[in-house]
Amino acid sequence: MQSLLFIYNPISGKGRITSDLAKILDVFTKAGYLVTVYPTQNRGDASKIAQELGPGYDRVVCAGGDGTLSETVAGLMALENPPVLGYVPVGSTNDCAATLHLPKDTACAAAVAAGGGIPRLWDIGTLNGNSFVYVAAFGAFTAVAYDTPQEMKNAFGHLAYIIAGIASIPTITPYHLKVEYDGQELEGDFYYGMVCNTLSVGGLKAVPAKHVVLDDGLFEVILIKRPVNVMELGAGLQTLLRQVPVEGSAVLTFQASHLKFTSEQPIPWTLDGEYGGSSTVNELQNHQKAITICQGS
Repeated sequence: MQSLLFIYNPISGKGRITSDLAKILDVFTKAGYLVTVYPTQNRGDASKIAQELGPGYDRVVCAGGDGTLSETVAGLMALENPPVLGYVPVGSTNDCAATLHLPKDTACAAAVAAGGGIPRLWDIGTLNGNSFVYVAAFGAFTAVAYDTPQEMKNAFGHLAYIIAGIASIPTITPYHLKVEYDGQELEGDFYYGMVCNTLSVGGLKAVPAKHVVLDDGLFEVILIKRPVNVMELGAGLQTLLRQVPVEGSAVLTFQASHLKFTSEQPIPWTLDGEYGGSSTVNELQNHQKAITICQGS
């Protein structure tokens, strides 16, 4: 009989996982697994348990929000041969569930995690050595999508909100940055930056789906610089709304596997929606095909 380590966050999604626990475990057992269950006790616990216990199991499955998934992946990244990972999303936003085509029903998601899904390789990023699974961001309104009402999310795009917010609040001070990426370099004043490998950020479309390949070794990068005139701002809005680059835009979009951001003052970052540290030099690396995760159909 194969073994499965099930790590779940008991408070994620307002504790919904607790009422669904029995049916999830039943799915795992029927799939032929002997299951060990671990409810996380505090922040960072999923990472610790995945690293310490993961090598002894054929499969690791985590349940919670994107933060729980991110922690679990961080633990598995420390292993030489990490086991296959499954994910049962029960958080409030579940960006990674959207990207991985996972069902909302927990029993169905458990079936995917237990082997009914499609094993696929997944690139994992690091910022100054700290891992993230889908997005690293800095600057103005990095949490805007998480605080936006759903009806507004349905009407507008995430990045359009960011650039519109910048246009309406002129007191925001940009960061002056030198950005080095894959042998290229640019310098300027930037309000916002996002380095991602996802279809969704904060429940909203981040970049065109055709550009996102989860195991190509490349991040999708979006930088919003300070517009020098109204025309540049307008081109930036068109870029965000159309999801295609517009010439003369305040929005820069490109792909890269390695980036280095250098600034005169420390820049605070968020990793997968959580605080990711602050430094004057921030280096991001794409670790291609680092994890195998179960994807839905």
